Amino acid sequence: MQYKTKRLVKEKVVEKITREKLAKYFNITREAIEKALKSKSKFGNEIREDFLDMIQRYYEDAIYFENKNDLINAFAALNYAHGWLDAGARIGVFMVKDSRLFAA
Repeated sequence: MQYKTKRLVKEKVVEKITREKLAKYFNITREAIEKALKSKSKFGNEIREDFLDMIQRYYEDAIYFENKNDLINAFAALNYAHGWLDAGARIGVFMVKDSRLFAA
């Protein structure tokens, strides 16, 4: 019974993550990355580069999963990328002020 429940939950999630929704979040994340790249930082360049590296890796993972038609993991990877962006903005790794793109 539990397997059937998990399968139904997964099917419902797939129904909600459309290619259009994924494209929207790719655009938002890409725009936030561009803003972060242009921003200054309260920290040294090494920390900033570490954050940017993680963000880029998750963003590239999202592209990989989308190309494999795995929309769930693509969406998850985008959320991880954006989580790093938000965390960086929150602590000052990226000196940005844009409440549309960042949760800072």
